[in-house]
Amino acid sequence: MVTRLRRLESLLGGRLDDIDYSSIAELVGNAEAAESEDLDYKRAHYGADDKGREELAKDVAAFANHTGGLLVLGMAEDKGVPSKVFDVDLDDRHLRHIRQVVANNTAPPVAYEAIAVPNPEAPDNGFLLLAVPRSPAGPHAATAPPTKPSRDALRYPRRGSSKTEWLTETDVATAYRARYTAAAERDERLLKVEEDLVDALAHRDTPHLIVTLTPEAPGDMIIDSTRFARYQEELDSTELYLGQGHRTFTRPTVGPRRLIVTEGAGDRSARAELHRDGSGGLGLALYTHASRLTGREVDLQFAEPGDVVYHLLCALPFLADHARDRAAASGTALVNATLVADMYDHPLHDEIDVLRPSSIPFRVDPLDPGSGQRTPVSPHTCQYAYAQATVLLDDIADRGRGLLEATAVLADEPLQAFGRSFAATARSRAARAARIRLQRSSGGGSWWGDTPP
Repeated sequence: MVTRLRRLESLLGGRLDDIDYSSIAELVGNAEAAESEDLDYKRAHYGADDKGREELAKDVAAFANHTGGLLVLGMAEDKGVPSKVFDVDLDDRHLRHIRQVVANNTAPPVAYEAIAVPNPEAPDNGFLLLAVPRSPAGPHAATAPPTKPSRDALRYPRRGSSKTEWLTETDVATAYRARYTAAAERDERLLKVEEDLVDALAHRDTPHLIVTLTPEAPGDMIIDSTRFARYQEELDSTELYLGQGHRTFTRPTVGPRRLIVTEGAGDRSARAELHRDGSGGLGLALYTHASRLTGREVDLQFAEPGDVVYHLLCALPFLADHARDRAAASGTALVNATLVADMYDHPLHDEIDVLRPSSIPFRVDPLDPGSGQRTPVSPHTCQYAYAQATVLLDDIADRGRGLLEATAVLADEPLQAFGRSFAATARSRAARAARIRLQRSSGGGSWWGDTPP
């Protein structure tokens, strides 16, 4: 998944993985492209000695401990302003060295992405971009052997303006507390969002996919009369089911610090709750088939694995759109995908109804297209299964390769709860559904070429 740095994308004219050589070379002399808290230039590769390892570890940790940022290798600067191009080697040897240094000399290891931008006239050389997202796992320490200027520092760097500053003991203690507190709060928030949605759907006794999302850096959606009218218009025109070409929701209403939208009044209608902080939950009823194994009564219901994956593929960008575009959240988000046979079987549903009939056993099995009969793939039933993953909001909202990867990851674990691995099915279905959507919206093409990931 590609790191998204909005200010720099605007400066460079596109996503970091789409930037061409000339876009960076043309920054020479541009005062607006001067080094800043999210941008740094290096004329050459970092050295292989202790000083070089310390500098690399310090620079990536400083960005990760602040707002994230971009290191551009192959560009000299004069008083912070890019001044001259000095192409660097783009060979595997340098990439391996960078990977080893970051892995071995930052703690916890900093996540980053290396993006090669070759010179069209000499493809083995060019710019090397090191994109570092803001890290929820901070503070990150630089553990490379210290050189004299930093020997007495606590070794926790942070980007400040166009320079690196070192965290004090109080800063470090505060950052550690914030790391663990924020992680616990995100987990609790995600659970609360799902609980609210389950309570609203508690009367339903059919299989559902429940998808919930909460940003790691919350946003703030303002709900007033003017903005609410715009939200209504947006949601009225939303195409939830990708590739189907029709609008889904009726006019939204306002709930406590959230928007509530439904597909209709029936028990199989979609329901979404979109919160002010960018969190959201979406409940989607699955299309199920009934089986009569021992008599006339229905004693088994099943959904096809491809339908589960397709619903997940639709839910993720819908929730990411809300978090990013209405609440202005950014960065990463925590996502839960829950497969439940009956809301009564959901662990967050704590009411007891002795008069409620027992739920029908549920499986995930494909339907044979020739005979129209169930192909018994699942060796056992399962009434509740879930998966959790961390995603990049921009990758999901942009409906690119990251959406397919997240869909495959989140679909595989719940489907495994039925006794088989459906990873290949998940990826195949996600790719087919995405192609349908893209072809209908743009008249052809795909995100990744002819071969799905």
